[in-house]
Amino acid sequence: MSDAHAIPASIDETLTLLNANDYVAGRDLATVVFLALKMKRPLFLEGEAGVGKTEIAKVLAKGLDRPLIRLQCYEGLDVASAVYEWNYPAQMLEIRMAEATGGTDRNAIEKGIFSDKYLIRRPVLQALEAKDGRAPVFLIDELDRTDEAFEAFLLEVLSDYQVTIPEIGTIKADEPPIVIITTNRTREIHDALKRRCLYHWVDYPNAERELEIVRRKVPNCNADLSRQVVAYVQKLRTIDLFKNPGVAETIDWASALTELDRMALDPQTVSDTLGTLLKYQEDIARIGTGEGRKILDEVKAGLAAAE
Repeated sequence: MSDAHAIPASIDETLTLLNANDYVAGRDLATVVFLALKMKRPLFLEGEAGVGKTEIAKVLAKGLDRPLIRLQCYEGLDVASAVYEWNYPAQMLEIRMAEATGGTDRNAIEKGIFSDKYLIRRPVLQALEAKDGRAPVFLIDELDRTDEAFEAFLLEVLSDYQVTIPEIGTIKADEPPIVIITTNRTREIHDALKRRCLYHWVDYPNAERELEIVRRKVPNCNADLSRQVVAYVQKLRTIDLFKNPGVAETIDWASALTELDRMALDPQTVSDTLGTLLKYQEDIARIGTGEGRKILDEVKAGLAAAE
């Protein structure tokens, strides 16, 4: 790319951008990211928690030198929290000051208090107001946590990239933001919103890719330990756990073991550090017993055979 902050001109350049910022991606993901950027369409990323969906938005913001604006979704999220609200205490103070100085023109007071000075911009409105000619990366994280009413509102916003504020008017983006929507699929998102987006399912990485991720994210981790950690996690994902560990947990586990100066996995170390890898007591209790030792034996045997 001639301009380091320009939109990639090809799939290969998109792969280079992601890799340069330590995101180990396959060509399928790079392709959909490239198309979303070139077509100026929102990118809808679905997958299990901890597989790197949110990280894609962070990497794009860093690699393209764009501001990252994050809307963290949750149950009960409303317009005041997501789009804008008025600074009511400051407005009340302005009204009282006007009354104290003899100001009685209601139209003038109303026009004054409902001005840009008292408008508190939340993530949606911030994302529509590009600065320095560079539209931000707008991350709508875990959309499945919101309700259908907010989803319908968001559909309207993404259709025209504009928001109407009754007291001021319509604010429309001069340049649409780069929109990344993530969901952990705790509920289905309506087809109408998905049709506005390009879609990609972010799966767990294979062993080779996950090992490369660990090498980049935990560079101090011993090479043999890294291979054992990745092989162990890959094995865990094949059994029936309440919640499989994501890539984020793999990185946490490798980091924890490195902090403990471990050079290889052993049954006691695995048992002592499972809380960095698994997040449910039922899973920890199951793996902390004989099943965990059996997995470790299989991992070491498999790695030895591969050498």
